[in-house]
Order: sequence, then C-alpha cells, then structure tokens
Amino acid sequence: MPGAVDGIPAKESARSELSSTESGQTPLDQSFADQSHADWVQQTRRRAWQDTKFTAQARSYFLGRERYDRSEAEAWTLGGSVGLKTGYFRESFALGATAYTSQKLYGPADRDGTQLLKPGQRSYSVLGELYGEFLLGEQTRFSIGRLALDTPYLNRSDSRMTPQTYEAVTLVGVYGGEQGLPEWKLGAGYFGRMKPRNADDFASMSSVAGAAAGVDRGVYVLGGNYRNGAFSLGAINYFSDDIINIFYTEANIARPFRENTILRAGLQFSDQRSVGAEQLQGRRFSARQAGGKLELALGHALLTAAYSSAWGSADMQSPWNGYPGYASVQVEDFFRRGESAVMLRAAYEFVSVDGLSAHALWVHGSEPDDTSQHARDEYDLNLQWKPQQGAFSGLSVRLRYARVIQRDATRSTLEDLRLMAFYELPLQ
Repeated sequence: MPGAVDGIPAKESARSELSSTESGQTPLDQSFADQSHADWVQQTRRRAWQDTKFTAQARSYFLGRERYDRSEAEAWTLGGSVGLKTGYFRESFALGATAYTSQKLYGPADRDGTQLLKPGQRSYSVLGELYGEFLLGEQTRFSIGRLALDTPYLNRSDSRMTPQTYEAVTLVGVYGGEQGLPEWKLGAGYFGRMKPRNADDFASMSSVAGAAAGVDRGVYVLGGNYRNGAFSLGAINYFSDDIINIFYTEANIARPFRENTILRAGLQFSDQRSVGAEQLQGRRFSARQAGGKLELALGHALLTAAYSSAWGSADMQSPWNGYPGYASVQVEDFFRRGESAVMLRAAYEFVSVDGLSAHALWVHGSEPDDTSQHARDEYDLNLQWKPQQGAFSGLSVRLRYARVIQRDATRSTLEDLRLMAFYELPLQ
C-alpha cells in the first residue's frame, strides 16, 4: 500500500531506507515489479510522447582486490547510462532503450579481473536495452526485446559499471493490493541470451552458465509472490533444458512492537539439479540450501542475524551471476557443499547528516565437505552518502571494504576495496 513498509502503515513503521539486502541481490517479494499495484496502474496511463521519461546516470568506480594467492585486480572507470521510455501509444504500446558505457581511466594489464571493464582491461559501450512493451489491460504487461528483469537468480546484478540485461520475452502482472486486498505479483518468460555486466555483446544463457562451446539453451522462468499485509510468500522456478533446474521459495513476515520498532523474519530454500543430457557439468548433480533471517529495525538502526546451510552432491551455483542467499555478501557466497554460515550485521542511518548511513557485518562459513577447502570469515564495512534534498540530491557516494580470512595453514586473506560515485542527472 502507498506509504507502507513491509505492509505496515508508515506511521507504525521504522525507518525504511535501511536494508540488509546485499547490493546486486533481488528478494522474491521485490521481483517482477518493485512497486505497488496503484503505482503499476498509474504508469499505464502515461501518454506516448508527452509522458516520455528520459534518464541519465554518470558513474565512476574504483575497485582493488588482493586475492588469496596474492595476485591483484585493479581498475578505475568512468561511464554511465542514458535511456528513455515512452508513454503508451494508443494506450497499448510503449518503447524503451538504454545505452551503457564503461571507459578505462586506470587499469594495469597485469591486474585484470575487476569486472569493471571487458577482459584485457578494455573499455566498452553497449545498447543494453531495446524493447517493446504491450499493455494487456491495466494490470498485465507483455515485453519483448533486450530488457532488464529482477528476480532472485536472474537479475541485473547491478554492482559494477553496467547491469546485466537479457534478450527475452516476458509477461508480468500486479493484481489486487488495494482497499485491504492481498496483492499478487506474477511473472513468466523465456530468456534466450544475456549480456554479462562487463560485456558489450549477448551470449547464450547456457554458455554464461558454463556449458561447453556449441551448447545453446535458454531459460524458462515462472513465478509469483503473494503479499497480505506484513506477510509475503513466493516461489519461482528456472528451467534450462539439459543444463539446470532451480527452484526457489521465500517467506517474510514483519511485526511492529511500538513506534519505530519492527521485528522481521524470513525463510528461504533453494533446490538446484541437473536435467536432461546434463551438459553443464557432464554429470548428474543436486544441491540445496536453506536459510533463515531475523531483523530488528529500531529507530535509525537495523540489526540482522542470519543462518544458512548447503548440502547435496555439489556446491550451490549462481549460473547467471544472481544469488539470493542471506549469507551471500560483498565477496563470498558461502554456498559450498556442506558449508553452514552465520551472519551478524548492524546498520545505522545518521540523522544529523542527510543521506549518510553505514553498516558492518561478519560472516563465518564452516569447513565444506571438500577437504581441500577451508572455513572462512568475512568482515565487511560500508559507508554511503546519498542525500535526498538540496544541491547534491541525486548523488550517491559509497565506500566498501571487505577482508576475508581463510582458515588454512597460512591463514591466507583476501582484501577488496571499492569506491563508487553515481549521479542521477535531473532530466525531467
């Protein structure tokens, strides 16, 4: 409902800006359409050229990483995106397009691997989105072309210079959600090819997942999410013939105790398995992960504790670079076979400085079943300034640091430093 957080009226909810969702992740209750039914319907009433929306964002990004083996990855880039989406011609059809670029400012050839640039530390530009959108009534939209869609395992993964986009056909709808009625979000689609986040061309979904050259398979997606007040429950399935099937489900509930205090709980489960001719790993495999999360939103603070456990005949996978695990953080996903992970996280929004927030977290991952691998601990720090008012509105500056300690004989470490500045240009 408008003005609500977790289905709780705004006057009863704690601060809504803080979230424990990792950058680049998409929770199931925000999949398909991250907006209310009322906002969804309002968009359908935009007129063709008169209500065309133009967008532009400038980005600068530095990433430096020293890996466990002391090799390094480092780059600094400048770029961004420009795009538009028309209103609806004859109240039935709209067009959208977005172009992206990432240009090298600094990037030694022997420090490749940041994913800010193409392999070889090369700059790139790409028309990432070019699509048509058809209205099937006010509640349902059919889209075809190069487009972006956010779901738990297949999403934009927008944590570098440019997001992932897809050559796809999708059908998405938002139903109910007004006058106290439950809300349904439903989505289905076929994804044939995708642009990885540091690429200027589209490759088959199966090749991005890791299948051998010459194997060309797409992905069929079907899912939905039900929300009734502060409770939500959803499920989604991804099927790629001869490659992999992934089933994911998630449930969330929130309960206010008093003004500016909310307790939230979440549960998630993933099932992954080989299908058909088993052309991803050349063998039969299955893997599962379950997790739970508790959050306490207390005024301007958010405290989070999470647990996950993975089991099966193989490690869990993120074949298209999206992974929804509660313990998946800045560097590690903590989803190896036999690995259990515990996460503790604290975030705070500073009331004295508009848009200033910070969070710190720790994740411990146990020893996995593979005896050649080791337990790990990751420590992350994040500082972000994103003013909502004044001359700097539209600017986001973010500093992120991660240190991972691997409990092997030498206590090897990985360090990851990121500095980002994004600016939304005021074109409207």
